[in-house]
Amino acid sequence: MFKGSYVALITPMHDNGEIDYPALERLVQFHIEQGTHGIIAVGTTGESATLPFDEHVEVVRQIVKMAAGKIPVLAGAGANSTAEAIFLSEQMASLGVDGFLSVVPYYNKPQQAGMVAHFTAIADASELPVMLYNVPGRTVVDMLPETAATLSQHPNIVGLKDATGDISRLKDLQALVDDDFILLSGDDATSKEFLCEGGHGVISVTANVVPKAMAQMCEAALAGDYARCRDIDAGIEQLHTGLFIEPNPVMPKWALHKMGLINSAFLRLPMVPPELASQKHIETILQQYGLIKG
Repeated sequence: MFKGSYVALITPMHDNGEIDYPALERLVQFHIEQGTHGIIAVGTTGESATLPFDEHVEVVRQIVKMAAGKIPVLAGAGANSTAEAIFLSEQMASLGVDGFLSVVPYYNKPQQAGMVAHFTAIADASELPVMLYNVPGRTVVDMLPETAATLSQHPNIVGLKDATGDISRLKDLQALVDDDFILLSGDDATSKEFLCEGGHGVISVTANVVPKAMAQMCEAALAGDYARCRDIDAGIEQLHTGLFIEPNPVMPKWALHKMGLINSAFLRLPMVPPELASQKHIETILQQYGLIKG
């Protein structure tokens, strides 16, 4: 479990900011049909930072219900307060999720020992699997490989999403953790190299737009067909960069709106719609890939 292409799912909203649950169901069914291997519910791309507790839990509840056991669901459950992260995971533990994605605490700038204590407390509080998430570009601090290795010894901590974009980091981790510890890329632009160097999959923003291609790319790599993995990536590489020309999830929401999969590209403040130049840029890419009409 937790290998392959896991989509960092956006949270669709109406123009008034309320959650668009019919659109959310369309997205979940879209990923089931397209072969996505799993869903990350209310992570960074799902605008976890602007969903209050009750709404966060309800969106996860609905995604699990919509998935109906056909696809695994990992719930975003990170926080920069350990007590808050534990509380959130406790609220979602009975929803039927398959595990939690828990980010390195942001803003606080904890020491490496603080990260060990933080994630150990979270893992001790639940019997469900915990996937660590290291994204220093957002959290400021970087979980070092040695810290991840220490945490990998906890029976409930099963893997790491590494969003450093540094492939040498993968090699460092592989040398320190057991083979059954899941290593997932959190950086679409370098996910091909990550997979071809022995990574187990990717938690992908690009998969929001081209889920079948991302799933097939992961399947090829896991089967040892690295040439096919590279070929598939070459066919979608413009999306890896185009979807990040503005802070995530601005561009994925815009793309899905233009594709007709969601009714609105609404983002909660402080996120705002993309600049006109960004809109035109991603629309040109979508046209080139045949995802929207010219």
